[in-house]
Amino acid sequence: MRISKQLLLTACVIAVGAMALAGKAKQAKSEGMMASGADWAINTTIIEACSCPMFCQCYFNPSPAAHDHGNGHGGGHFCRFNNAFKVNKGHLGKTSLDGAKFWVAGDLGGDFSQGQMDWAVVTFDEATSPAQRDAIGQILAHLYPVQWNSLTTSVGKMEWKAGKDKAHASLDGGKTAEVRLARFQGMTDQPVVIHNLKYWGAPRNDGFVLMPNVVEAYRVGDKPFEFKGTNGFMITLDMSSKDVQSMPAHAH
Repeated sequence: MRISKQLLLTACVIAVGAMALAGKAKQAKSEGMMASGADWAINTTIIEACSCPMFCQCYFNPSPAAHDHGNGHGGGHFCRFNNAFKVNKGHLGKTSLDGAKFWVAGDLGGDFSQGQMDWAVVTFDEATSPAQRDAIGQILAHLYPVQWNSLTTSVGKMEWKAGKDKAHASLDGGKTAEVRLARFQGMTDQPVVIHNLKYWGAPRNDGFVLMPNVVEAYRVGDKPFEFKGTNGFMITLDMSSKDVQSMPAHAH
């Protein structure tokens, strides 16, 4: 999932940390640790999948692909996604994020040209501390600088495993959510990678490693979904507070 570069430069940053859970996103932006000058950095790998055909057109257009999946999904435009994160190395102030895992699931909706998305749920691995959850929420506000019609959080038991040929992540043993990817066969046995394509607000990434999903599902709440054989990839991105500080003022 991604929005266009132009949208990234005009969208408003909405915090998704602990204050956002209480419906105080604006307060979080003005009073949170980011605003107080805490320095942060994150290098993280994502196992990502969505309902769009391979490769997700949301990375090139202001709206998702038209869908006619059947099986209760209906038609129309939407991008229902699961993004499973594992932090390789990171921190906010003195809070280490090394090894932390978290999950973002949701739907971009039918038209995100104005930076307004439909819904998202951020689920923190049960092993993360309250300080880590708050830090992750604040950093996510810069990675995904958009507004959501509905934004909530949860806590669950997360498993995450990735390799050259396969990747698998789950929440609560798959009862809550699951993503399973398999490498797309290229001309050789090396991964097929798209380079020089921007991922949301991250200024750096090592390329989109194409791995269509075997399944991507979010199985709880009032908007469950499950898709098979649609878009999937892995990506490692890197960003920090210095990147955000160097952005033009109107980008916020």
